[in-house]
Amino acid sequence: MTFPSWEAAAYQQQKLQTDGDHNPMALTRRSFLTSSVALGVAGCLLPSRTLAADKHQLTIGNRSIDVLGRSAKVFGLTDEEGRPGLLLRAGEPFSVALENTLNGPTSIHWHGQTPAPELDGISETGYVAPLAAGETRSFYFEARPGTHWMHSHHELQEQALLTAPLIVQSPEDAAIDSQDVTLLLNDFSFRDPLEIFQGLTGSETMDHGAMSGMANMEHSMESMGGADLNDVTYDAFLANDRTLDDPQVVRTERNGRVRLRIINGAASTAFWIDVGAASATLIAADGNRVEPVQASRFPLAQAQRIDLLLDVPAGAAIPVFARREGDTARTGIILAAPGATIERYAGMADSAEVPVDLSIEGRLIATAPLASRPADIRHTVMLTGAMAPYSWTLDERVWAKRRKLEVAEGQRVEIEFMNHSMMAHPMHLHGHHFQVTEIEGRKFSGAMRDTVLVPAMGTVVVAFDADNPGRWLYHCHNLYHMMAGMMSEVVYT
Repeated sequence: MTFPSWEAAAYQQQKLQTDGDHNPMALTRRSFLTSSVALGVAGCLLPSRTLAADKHQLTIGNRSIDVLGRSAKVFGLTDEEGRPGLLLRAGEPFSVALENTLNGPTSIHWHGQTPAPELDGISETGYVAPLAAGETRSFYFEARPGTHWMHSHHELQEQALLTAPLIVQSPEDAAIDSQDVTLLLNDFSFRDPLEIFQGLTGSETMDHGAMSGMANMEHSMESMGGADLNDVTYDAFLANDRTLDDPQVVRTERNGRVRLRIINGAASTAFWIDVGAASATLIAADGNRVEPVQASRFPLAQAQRIDLLLDVPAGAAIPVFARREGDTARTGIILAAPGATIERYAGMADSAEVPVDLSIEGRLIATAPLASRPADIRHTVMLTGAMAPYSWTLDERVWAKRRKLEVAEGQRVEIEFMNHSMMAHPMHLHGHHFQVTEIEGRKFSGAMRDTVLVPAMGTVVVAFDADNPGRWLYHCHNLYHMMAGMMSEVVYT
């Protein structure tokens, strides 16, 4: 596997101070952990394993990147060899010592993995506290194969690019004669993430949904067909930390085949993946194999991943664009055969992109679906809220007043997501992978996923087997919607 030669994700902070005691992400009085403690949840840190027993070291630290000719102070998440993210070979367990070298607390969620709840890398459900400054914590569990990723689940650090790939190879990968390339997408702003959030909510505090009031409308509010599309105006969109002003060029073999693992690590942006005149074959969604689907355009909501196979003819260069929905902005990388001429591509397309939809989702068929059986329980969840005032909720409730979905171990569970808002929401469930079983009343044996897009005023049904007891978050993976209150939990009784 060829791991990309780029440094991953990090925290952008214009006002980062040099004082060692300063926490650049410290919010005003309330934090999510405080609200968890108020709920009476007992923390239960696992005994730390010795570093010698951990096969990999992941380090969270500071770095600088260049964006559009400007320097930005950011975070980085690198392995023991300084590479971004983590690559695990087939059959290798997830055995990691995670070190926090930042000046303040953080947390890293292993998105797509299904460990025990105390190893999920979050603090919101109360199993563990955030990773303190200077702390190293050990994680060990069976790794789930596929294209996954890692990101902060602490306050607004994800917007600050604290994201990185988590690639777990499977035994079947060796049968695909291809060059492995990973593409991580991010949205980027030179502004402090807290400043962005305050501009949306008109609030100086952040308490996962405790705020209200008319927003200072700093977001772009692009709209097509009556649906709101984008909350935030960004300075740039990054593909492996780079823009199309200076894109990454991946050299391929002559008449080579590329397996492109695309991760949408953007905080609040959905993209269309566009390979232009070329054609690609989608073989996996959220790390799970699907029956091959061939196309030249693929919708990709926040937190979703797709694996594409592309053939690069001799002498050819294929730009792989990520085009922001409702906008002309785009980013991407270039796959180039030996000797191919590399053209320059503008960071703006000629026309605005259409909204991301379920056109491909409805064609995806899982190669390893859930066993056929009726559901034991069905929960209906209403996705509610609006741009102005900026308020996003589940069942018209914020996190502090959430309605928990109760399940029992061994049950087949269905969740019907009914979107009563004018904005699409990528809904993510921790600790499980579900099957998309119904879109707008049409039943089918869809992809196995951990994140599904629910369109504005649309309905999507997913099913999963309750086989991982604990308390598990489910939430919108638009970071600002989640922080405004669009989060709850599935609780095993």
